Amino acid sequence: MPKKILVIDDEKSILVSLAGILSDEGFTPVCVDSAEEGLQLLKSETVDLVLLDIWMPGMDGIEALKQIKDGYPELQVIMISGHGTIETAVQATKIGAFDFIEKPLSYDKILLAIKNGLRFSSLETENLILRQKAAHKPSLTGNSAAIRNLREQIERVAPTDAWVLIRGEHGTGKELVAQAIHGASNRSSKPMVEVNCAAIPEELIESELFGHEKGSFTGAQSSKRGKFDQADAGMLFLDEIGDMSMKTQAKILRILQEQTFERVGGNQVIKVDVRVLAATNKNLEKEIEEGNFRADLFWRLNVVPIHLPLLRDRVDDIPMLVADFIEDFIHKGLGKKLFTKKALAVMMRHTWPGNVRELRNFVERIVIMCPDAEISYKTVEQYLTQTFAPEKTIPESLTPALFQTKNFKEAKREFEREYLMGKLKENNGNISQTAEMLGMERSHLHKKLKTLHIEVSVSD
Repeated sequence: MPKKILVIDDEKSILVSLAGILSDEGFTPVCVDSAEEGLQLLKSETVDLVLLDIWMPGMDGIEALKQIKDGYPELQVIMISGHGTIETAVQATKIGAFDFIEKPLSYDKILLAIKNGLRFSSLETENLILRQKAAHKPSLTGNSAAIRNLREQIERVAPTDAWVLIRGEHGTGKELVAQAIHGASNRSSKPMVEVNCAAIPEELIESELFGHEKGSFTGAQSSKRGKFDQADAGMLFLDEIGDMSMKTQAKILRILQEQTFERVGGNQVIKVDVRVLAATNKNLEKEIEEGNFRADLFWRLNVVPIHLPLLRDRVDDIPMLVADFIEDFIHKGLGKKLFTKKALAVMMRHTWPGNVRELRNFVERIVIMCPDAEISYKTVEQYLTQTFAPEKTIPESLTPALFQTKNFKEAKREFEREYLMGKLKENNGNISQTAEMLGMERSHLHKKLKTLHIEVSVSD
């Protein structure tokens, strides 16, 4: 796709000349004769580089440069001027101009500066992608049938532009799958923009996703590009999509269908080309029944569903996972440890309600806390007991109720009530944290609490 160059200059002859030269060189020129018009155009179109005159009627180039770098810091700007001074050039460079060229223009210099600016932008993008890959190091470790099947699904769907809904419990590696799809896709040269839908406050999620204009709300001191805008021509990963509010779901659905949106406080329609990956640990079908998730959004996202296996369904992969974790910990400066075969066998018998994330945390804890170079099965059993074992004696508060019940059904109900109340107390009444600790869906725990008439005193 030809690179789009925005030219802002009040001299018509300059615009005509640059438009012709840029077209001959294979670029797509977009020419405007005022800074105000150029800034307005940037709100609705994505350009690759800007040629900006300094001296113009109305807003001058220096002020326009400030606003461009404020709203689009990654966009390279080349200043051009017929009345340039060293002071002006220094000022423009401090603000963030990539280069400064004096009039009368040498078109060879202009073309060289443009190519250098585009190359610099490309290097910045590549650097961002490399940092992402270095930070995430996507790796689906294991050789179980479940993991082999998962790799095959990724290999089939990655080269396409199909949208993918990644589903699985907490800690199963949904983000790793998204990164693997991105790395094997035809959009791998563009960054994958990630959004944790559960972590963004409701009042800010629209600004995060769609961007906002300066002054559109209290605290919006400058314009900002949203995640959809940043992901143009690349991928957008919507993690924890099931935690998005119904109001935001409606807005997301329209944008996903039309691939167009407006920034908060703006009225310019922005068009993007984004491939969407979404992930959730929730049962979305049940969420739809309960009125918490839009059915039309579910069907829009669920083009290719990928279900991640639980760790307890692929325990044969645990030795390979542990080896990978230890290798990673060595690079982080922790000592090298060796788990004996019996120790690994003990770990393979455990259910791991927190899946791979819980296993990793457990291994790291032992590597840090155990002074021995070789980890025995007794050490593993000790740490598992410390973390997971129930009390050896029946709590006094539990004993009377249990043994005074008339039948097993009542005893079971009383046990569940006391047990859940105890776990809620450990988590200060936080339902989400309690559900994660117990390996339950939040909605299922909430229903169970309601059935057992347990009131949560601390808000979730």
